Amino acid sequence: MTYASHLFTSESVSEGHPDKVCDRISDAIVDAFMAEDPDSRCGVETMATTNRIVLAGEVRGPASVTGDRMVELARDCVREIGYEQDGFHWEKADVRNFVHEQSADIAQGVDARGNKDEGAGDQGMMFGYACRETDELMPAPIHYAHGILRAMAAARHAGREPKLGPDSKSQVTLRYENGKPVRATCVVVSTQHGGDVDQDEVREIVRPYVLDTLPDGWMCDEDRFYVNPTGRFVIGGPDGDCGLTGRKIIVDTYGGAALHGGGAFSGKDPSKVDRSGAYAARHLAKNVVGAGLADRCGIQVAYAIGVAQPLAVYVDLYGTGKVDQARLEKTLADIMDLSPRGIRERLELDKPIYARTAAYGHFGRPPEPDGGFPWERLDLVDPLKSALT
Repeated sequence: MTYASHLFTSESVSEGHPDKVCDRISDAIVDAFMAEDPDSRCGVETMATTNRIVLAGEVRGPASVTGDRMVELARDCVREIGYEQDGFHWEKADVRNFVHEQSADIAQGVDARGNKDEGAGDQGMMFGYACRETDELMPAPIHYAHGILRAMAAARHAGREPKLGPDSKSQVTLRYENGKPVRATCVVVSTQHGGDVDQDEVREIVRPYVLDTLPDGWMCDEDRFYVNPTGRFVIGGPDGDCGLTGRKIIVDTYGGAALHGGGAFSGKDPSKVDRSGAYAARHLAKNVVGAGLADRCGIQVAYAIGVAQPLAVYVDLYGTGKVDQARLEKTLADIMDLSPRGIRERLELDKPIYARTAAYGHFGRPPEPDGGFPWERLDLVDPLKSALT
């Protein structure tokens, strides 16, 4: 987004999308370990295809989370999403488990011992972002793309839309004028449906969820409203396309409106800075914007495996800042410990709060009473204002 008047597009995918089925299973297994032992280590990958689910990766944690328990969790996730189809059924699918113990070489770099603090679970760079385009301080295209699918899924689960299936995708293109979103120019929704439903009916089923999600007057022209543009979407989910954990990382974050370090989130415990570092960066960026210090804020943190403190912290206010960026960088480093331990303790990440993040984005969701989405709290606004204004 480099000039004032332009078009920008983001997509979302539903919980029934093949990749999101896999993210959900991987995160459900993380939750099971975290519920039993907050010091568990997980790096769990899932693949799903026609009536087959494969679990792989490495873990270290309580023996109570057995291989059979992981298989049961996979089935529960598929059932909760709503798959009871010939080609993908929660009860009939063949689930294979190849999860094994975490490498001792990784463990010695990550664990705290003696005078050594917990090290980062991997090298890499993570990004956080916030802007004033929505009340949630998220980019508008991804916010509305998620909203359409969440509304459709809620109606399906409530039994109000029995003709829709679990698998769906959305894509929203917005026009920006003077740097602000003003309306949609194109909306695409593809949704799985029953074999006896024609495409005109699907279009009218979908329409109110789009209208209710977009602000008044933002709906695109009729000839730019695409519903199931292939003409038919009966075979869906892993029966129609193989799914893998961690393959929808832009859907998970900012819809392409901000930088991404390349690491996936799902299936990883908070010692993996791919996940916790990105959550911390979003937390800081959101609080910077929430404090009125900038209209847009991007933050990068970089880590080395086995090293506790980040190698670098970088802040970009995109020319909207009301404070000096270098001073802000120093203040952020003072106000929040960005080591894996510091992030985990600050955001209370040692809880079973991850399966709920697997669809409809990790960011822009309200903090929950049981500790879900803690990185969305605006609890650093006052300390930032005190330090910088």
